[in-house]
Amino acid sequence: MTLSVALRHRLGDFALDVAFEAGPGVTALFGRSGAGKTTIVNAVAGLLRPDHAQITLDGLRFDTLPVHKRRVGYVFQDARLFPHMTVADNLDYAGRYGARASDRPRIIEMLGIGALLDRRPATLSGGEKQRVALGRALLSNPRLLLMDEPLAALDGPRKAEILPYLDRLKREAGVPILYVSHAVDEVARLADHMVLLAGGRVARQGPIFDVMADPAAVPLLGVREAGAVLRARVEAHGEDGLSTLQLAAGRVQLMGVQAPVGAAVRLRVLAQDVLLSLSRPEGLSAQNILPVTITAIRAGDGPGAAIALDAGGDALLARITARAVQTMSLREGQSVFAVIKATSVAQSAISGGAT
Repeated sequence: MTLSVALRHRLGDFALDVAFEAGPGVTALFGRSGAGKTTIVNAVAGLLRPDHAQITLDGLRFDTLPVHKRRVGYVFQDARLFPHMTVADNLDYAGRYGARASDRPRIIEMLGIGALLDRRPATLSGGEKQRVALGRALLSNPRLLLMDEPLAALDGPRKAEILPYLDRLKREAGVPILYVSHAVDEVARLADHMVLLAGGRVARQGPIFDVMADPAAVPLLGVREAGAVLRARVEAHGEDGLSTLQLAAGRVQLMGVQAPVGAAVRLRVLAQDVLLSLSRPEGLSAQNILPVTITAIRAGDGPGAAIALDAGGDALLARITARAVQTMSLREGQSVFAVIKATSVAQSAISGGAT
């Protein structure tokens, strides 16, 4: 299923003018506050009437439908559960809108909320509330799921608690998901497609693996957050705590890999953690050395430069100083070696279900 969105809307000094497509899986809308993310999802949901809109889902014109006929599941930053109802009653309320009876146990099991059914929202943790809100949205039998900063109000442990459920939701929900966030780590873990917004315009869009490793996206993501998302497969777990993963460009050793041998995973490698060498280095403590080819060099406004790399067909990104670019005489098309420390890739940056 493909969602096609074209919107124009003016509110005071802010002018939104965007066009993008969201395919199966998770499409992340990413940008700074005020970029237009929430305006877009509200227009798709029918909560906002824009000045101009053409919104279609597999040929169905959403923008001509009233809200109750769009069949959109919406999960907000705050769960917005009915406080006087139990969890079971909250779920049953959503089920009035056409979900099959057989969906209820499957969704309850998928989100791990079976033990919460007799409780009221006031007794739930933030992560539990959001899982119930997800269940309610799915039980409304949606054609499309909208998620507006669903983890923004959660602390670190609660966020870590719910992310595996979102991983599973992405694989099993069977509907397109439009996911609003300003947290790069969430987007890198969950998204299949990414739409970068700036000042009410689409600055970049495409598959997550391409956009995250695009040097032109560094100013929009932030120099400390920029980095590539790579697909990998777990080959082995060592007794010393290091695991061997196979990338397109070769093998790497990483810490904290929880996925079983044979599992497909994705990992996020920050650009600032990638070193470049003109020849294969020897005598380093870092053992992850990959042959790469420079595909683009983009100088920043400051002393840094973003280097786009082809790593066996995967896109990798390095951020080094402009002085190093000159000293090493780096150029597009040049073959070099990328060095990645095993300790630089955090456990939270490795997730299952690579696509």
